[in-house]
Amino acid sequence: MAYNYDNFDARHYDLAQFRGPKPGTRAPDFDVVTPDGTAANVLDFDAEFLVLEMGSLTCPLFQGRRKGMARLDAEFPDVSFAILYVREAHPGEKIGAHRTIADKTSCAQRLERDEGEARRILIDDLGGEVHEAYGGYPNSVFIINRGGCVVWASDWNDTAATGRALRLLKAGKPANVRSIFKPVAPQVSLRTLGKGGRGSGADFLRSFPSLIWNNLIRRNLRVLLGRPAGIAPDTSC
Repeated sequence: MAYNYDNFDARHYDLAQFRGPKPGTRAPDFDVVTPDGTAANVLDFDAEFLVLEMGSLTCPLFQGRRKGMARLDAEFPDVSFAILYVREAHPGEKIGAHRTIADKTSCAQRLERDEGEARRILIDDLGGEVHEAYGGYPNSVFIINRGGCVVWASDWNDTAATGRALRLLKAGKPANVRSIFKPVAPQVSLRTLGKGGRGSGADFLRSFPSLIWNNLIRRNLRVLLGRPAGIAPDTSC
């Protein structure tokens, strides 16, 4: 299937197995750009930790987590926070699939300029090379230490769990934190899909039963029955 799909389908994602870098492994580094065109690298940060989240304008989960992530950004001024702008999760008539890198850049600029996103935004290439290296999910999150090692990760961002993980890591302890998948409020989904425009909501609804089964039930059971990876905050890899 094409990376920048025109119509969302749950089959675009391997919901049975997240393939992003696991805690204790090295975080992939890539050349990226910021919304103003400045060249950067994913792992270009000076803080003790980087919190890297995947997101797009049309992802209800990402949009629903933004206030919580802003609170964490304020709580941890000595931690770097960044968003990797990826493909549109639910493209529609108003915000469609990216055809050019200019399309992708325009969406990232809109997130920053019109929606007031204060975290640093990094723009993936058109084919999603960076996104795929980080597992390809629409709203995963990774905490990376200064040495470039992943010390905590979740295929779906839960801001409460991300905050607990950061507090443990800042205290010098492994982040033995489970991150449970939680849907966002219906009004957030409706607002976000409305921004995407015609087709965005219909495609989401068609895949809704699969998303509930794979994420809210199967995925959460795997997490609850599993054991979180306990990786030291200063681990080397």
